[in-house]
Amino acid sequence: MSKTLTIVASIEAKPDKIDLVKAELQKLIAPTLKEAGCIQYDLHQDNQNPALFLFFENWESRKLWQDHMNNTHLAEYASATEGSINSIVIQEMSRV
Repeated sequence: MSKTLTIVASIEAKPDKIDLVKAELQKLIAPTLKEAGCIQYDLHQDNQNPALFLFFENWESRKLWQDHMNNTHLAEYASATEGSINSIVIQEMSRV
């Protein structure tokens, strides 16, 4: 039996692109929650640095998360935010 995979994804928008990035990130929530294996998909915005967003995700397996990473809505997000992101850090984690 495989463990649940937790993903912590930090996205930092360029200062003049915060609203665009936020809107595009919010568009990911509904379709992702319908995906096979998605247990949790929560978007957060830093209270001190509004350009910093964090997704806290839980997936039934790494394979199902990888399926998510190859979905059309993520490709659409990448296209819509091209040139608007300073950094993205994705951490794959397991509960201990």
